[in-house]
Amino acid sequence: MTRHNEVAPHQYEFAPIFEESNLASDHNQLLMDLMKKIAIRHDLVCLLHEKPFAGVNGSGKHLNWSLADDLGNNLLNPGETPEDNLQFLAVLVSVLRAVCLHGDLLRASVALAGNEHRLGANEAPPAIISVFLGEQLSKILDMIAKGSKGKVTKKDIIDFGVMHLPKLNKDLTDRNRTSPFAFTGNKFEFRAVGSSQNIGTPIAVINTIIAESLEYVALNIKKEAKSKDFNSAVLKVVAKIVKDTKKIRFEGNNYSEGWVKEAKKRGLPNVSSTPEALLALIKKDNLNLFKDYKVFSPEELIARYHIWIHLYNLTLEIEANTLNEMVNASIVPFGLEYQNMLASILTQLVNLKKQAKLKVENGVFEDQKMHLADISSKILYVRRNTKKMMALLDRVKNYSDDKKASAYFKELKPLMEHIRRHVDDLERVVSDEHWDLPKYREMLFVK
Repeated sequence: MTRHNEVAPHQYEFAPIFEESNLASDHNQLLMDLMKKIAIRHDLVCLLHEKPFAGVNGSGKHLNWSLADDLGNNLLNPGETPEDNLQFLAVLVSVLRAVCLHGDLLRASVALAGNEHRLGANEAPPAIISVFLGEQLSKILDMIAKGSKGKVTKKDIIDFGVMHLPKLNKDLTDRNRTSPFAFTGNKFEFRAVGSSQNIGTPIAVINTIIAESLEYVALNIKKEAKSKDFNSAVLKVVAKIVKDTKKIRFEGNNYSEGWVKEAKKRGLPNVSSTPEALLALIKKDNLNLFKDYKVFSPEELIARYHIWIHLYNLTLEIEANTLNEMVNASIVPFGLEYQNMLASILTQLVNLKKQAKLKVENGVFEDQKMHLADISSKILYVRRNTKKMMALLDRVKNYSDDKKASAYFKELKPLMEHIRRHVDDLERVVSDEHWDLPKYREMLFVK
C-alpha cells in the first residue's frame, strides 16, 4: 500500500494492492473503520464526506476493475498473437457494451447525498457516464469499425492492427483524469465512487452488467462462427459493438460545458439527482437482469432502493437540522454581537461629534452606516433562509420518501447552499474575537 499527499490540505490517498473483489470490498470497509478510530486516538477526525469544505477539493474513490481467467491471466492485457488480441478486443467491447447499455446502473451505484456535491465539481467526473480508452486504442477500434468486408482473412486482421496491438501501458492510456470510466492499461478505473461508500455496490453492478455483456458477445460469436471462420466471426461481432457503443466513448475534458452539450446530443443522460439516479434500481429490465444472474432478487433490489432513498432523506434532514442549530445558536449571535459593536461605535461617534465637537472626516459616518447595514443584511438573509428551510422540513414531513427526496433535492439543497454562502460572507467580515467557530482558513491552512 502506498500513501501520498493529495490536492486539498490534510488530504491523503491510500492505494491498496489488487486482490479479488470480495476481499477488496471487505478490506476497504475495514480500512475506513480503522482510519476513523485511529484519528480519534490522536484527537483528530477522519472526514470521509465527499465534499466537507466548499471551494476545496473533496474526496472520492477510484475503483479499479479487471478480469482474469482461472489461470490468473488478465483478459484486459493485449496478447502476443492475433488470437490473443482478438480475445482482448472481445472482452474490451463487452465492457463498452455493458457501460453503454447500463450506464444508469453505474450512476445509481454511486448515488448518495455526499456524492451529489462532488460529481461534476471540476474535481470529479460528472454524472454523465462515459468511457475513455486513449488515442491509441480508439484508433484501433475505429479502424476495425470502418473495415467491414465480406470475408476477413489473416492479412485483413493484420491490416486492422490486431496482429500487432501495441502494449497499452498505463503511461500511454491514463491521460484523462476527468473520465468516470477510464481504461488504464490493463484495467478499467471507475472514478465516480464516493469516499464514504461501501464499494461492494459498484463492484456488484460492474460484475453483473459485464457478465451479461460477455454472455451476449459469446453467443453472437458462436452464431457468426457457424458461417465463417472463428477469427472472422470475432472481428465481425467486435466491429458491430464498436459502432453501437460509439456514443459513450469520449477522449476530451469531462469537466467542460462543451461535453455536457455534446453528451446531450448523443443522448447520454446527465442525472445529477440521487433520487432520480436510484430509480434505475427498480426499472423492470434491471430487476430482471439481477434476477437472471442470481445477484439480487427483485425484492432485494426494491428494498435497497427504499433504504437508500430513506438514507438520502435522513442525511439531508440531519444536515439541515444541524445547520439550523449552528445558525441560531452560534452564527446569528456572533453576527448580532458584532452588529451591536458597530452600532455602539457609530452612536459614540455621533455623540462625540455633537457633544465634544469631534472633527470627523467626511464620509466616516456614511461608511460606518454602510458597514452596519451590510452586516444587518447578511444576518437577515441567513435568518430568513433558515426559517424557509425549517418551514420546508415541516411541510414535507408527511410526504412519501420518494416525494420527500425530490423536494429535498429541488428545494432543500438550494436553500442550504444559500444559507452557507451568506454565513461564509459573515465569516469573512466578522472579527475573530466575535467569531468563536473555527474559520475555514484556520481549519485548513493555519498550522
